[in-house]
Amino acid sequence: MSFESPDSVVPLPSDTSEHSEPPTRRTFIAASTAVGGAVIAAGVLGGSPLAGASAADASDAAPSTRVSLTVNGARRTVTIDNRTSLLDLLREHFGLTGSKKGCNAGACGACTVLVDGRRQNACLILAVRLEGAEVTTIEGLADGEDLHALQQAFIDQDAFQCGYFTPGQIMSGVGCIQEGHTGSPEEIREWMSGNICRCGCYTKIVRAVEQTAGRK
Repeated sequence: MSFESPDSVVPLPSDTSEHSEPPTRRTFIAASTAVGGAVIAAGVLGGSPLAGASAADASDAAPSTRVSLTVNGARRTVTIDNRTSLLDLLREHFGLTGSKKGCNAGACGACTVLVDGRRQNACLILAVRLEGAEVTTIEGLADGEDLHALQQAFIDQDAFQCGYFTPGQIMSGVGCIQEGHTGSPEEIREWMSGNICRCGCYTKIVRAVEQTAGRK
């Protein structure tokens, strides 16, 4: 009885009875490779149900809705994918990149805007739910060349370093003041706690809010 060469390729046995010899490791690998190649080829050549479908086709097939809302005082109407967040609508469709995408999960506050006067994390809101709403972003605070009082206070108090989270901090601060949560530094910190400052300027941010609220 002779042993087969390790380089030989033995076809898979057609007889599955107990007398048939099991395939060698090399045969198994060769057969598996052939089957895998056939599956891939079928997908490329049209055998797969998703054959020929591209990312663009999938995007075109996604449900979309026409939405009208007021952004920084201007009425805007756009047809968007129903999955579009308010943050992506602002940044990618309207070019308002002041609202930053930090965690994109509602944990950092970098995307804070005002919706009908209330603070909201823009990354958590579907834009299609805002028909008729009024949205204010960091770009809409200043009056021409005149800064909003809180924007000026951030400069006066040096309440930022890298500046990435500053727009969200300012928008949250404006909401905090409008909501009347500025009775003490402790209250301000509590009601601003949803906004992260990566540079750790929290003390100066509180001072800026106090200055704008007339407490300093």
